[in-house]
Amino acid sequence: MRRGPIAGLRLSFQAWKALRREGITTLDRLRANADQIHTLPGIGRKTAQLIRDELARIEFRDEQSWLRRTTI
Repeated sequence: MRRGPIAGLRLSFQAWKALRREGITTLDRLRANADQIHTLPGIGRKTAQLIRDELARIEFRDEQSWLRRTTI
């Protein structure tokens, strides 16, 4: 599971602005708030789902990368 800044996520400008305003700048903090992200000002249910999908995408990518490294 990747840690660190959320800088690598592919998000809309609106989503970036809302996350920054709420102080969510790390993947750990984003994961901790993922279930309630739709309640943040400026983030509706559709944007919240896009954020959760993007978080899942990078977690899947990181898991696949880890599996490749351990099976070589």
